[in-house]
Amino acid sequence: MDDVPSVRLFGVRVAKLNLEQCAEHLANAVATGCPHQVVTINPIMLMAGLENPAYMNILKEAEFVVPDGAGAVWAAKYVGDPVAERVPGIDLMHRLLAVGERKGWRVYLLGADPQTIRTAWENLRIQYPKLKFVGFHDGYFGEEQDGEIIARIREARPDLLFVGRSAATQEPWIHKHKQALGVPVMMGVGGSFDVIAGNVERAPEWMQRAGLEWLYRLIKEPHRWRRMLALPKFVVTVVRHGRKAAGDNW
Repeated sequence: MDDVPSVRLFGVRVAKLNLEQCAEHLANAVATGCPHQVVTINPIMLMAGLENPAYMNILKEAEFVVPDGAGAVWAAKYVGDPVAERVPGIDLMHRLLAVGERKGWRVYLLGADPQTIRTAWENLRIQYPKLKFVGFHDGYFGEEQDGEIIARIREARPDLLFVGRSAATQEPWIHKHKQALGVPVMMGVGGSFDVIAGNVERAPEWMQRAGLEWLYRLIKEPHRWRRMLALPKFVVTVVRHGRKAAGDNW
């Protein structure tokens, strides 16, 4: 990300580009053929990093980080170095698929449960009929199967690898194996496969524009309340550190 305008949030470089610019940057990444890990950052991930140095190191070493959460957008503005806009991971995913359809890219999907990933695969093939979907696999596998999964992905030779696993395993798994995978763009997409498969509805557009997608998800999935406790903690942490949160000493 050295050549990308960015703001540092607790040491993590977050791109200040809009959605279209992010897609253009990643199209260039595909052209290089070099592995790039894409992180769609939100306050929960940043708080996890502040509490876990190993996880924070993963976020810092990602080749490209975009501000998915409204809290990340707010924090950048608060420290005096605002981003262009919020870049939701699912929107960036669809934008890359649209670009890939024109460019003849190959795509692999990894994550969710077996039925969800199959349905997401089928729905995306209908939505992007000219795109080359070269494989999919559910996200329910352990370390003992990593070698087999990596071999399947390498054999499929995708340009884009979308990974939707738990927050605790998604970014660490990509980070650990990105060189072995050798995919130009590897992006964690969280629960996007559930949305694409029709299991979960996205928030209404007005809530998305207002940065309230997190609230909609909490209303629909109240069991997430413990996870959402990180949001007020993040606000307090940013306010306490102020502009120092954008410094390099993290």
